[in-house]
Amino acid sequence: MRERPMILIDPPNAAGHGRLWSHLASDTSYEELHAFARAQGFSERGFDRDHYDVPSEWYDDVVAAGATPVSSRELVARLRAAGLRTTQRRGRPSG
Repeated sequence: MRERPMILIDPPNAAGHGRLWSHLASDTSYEELHAFARAQGFSERGFDRDHYDVPSEWYDDVVAAGATPVSSRELVARLRAAGLRTTQRRGRPSG
C-alpha cells in the first residue's frame, strides 16, 4: 500500500556556501512542491531540478509547517518511485 502523498525533507547534511542544506521535495508533483514552497516564502530560484535547497536554520520551521522528515536515501527513492527524480542531463523541469 502506497503512503499518502507528502512533502519530504531530508536532514541538513549537504554542505555548500559555508552552511548545511536540506532538500525539500514532493513525492507527488512539482505543483504540490511549488505551492508548499511558496507558502513558506521560498523563492523559485531555490528550486534545483527536483527539489528546493533549504538552509539548515530553516529545517525546524519547515517541518513544523508540515514537511515530513525522511532520510536522504528515502527522499531519493520516493522521487524515483514517483518518476520525479531528474538528472543534470535531463535538465530542469518547470513543473
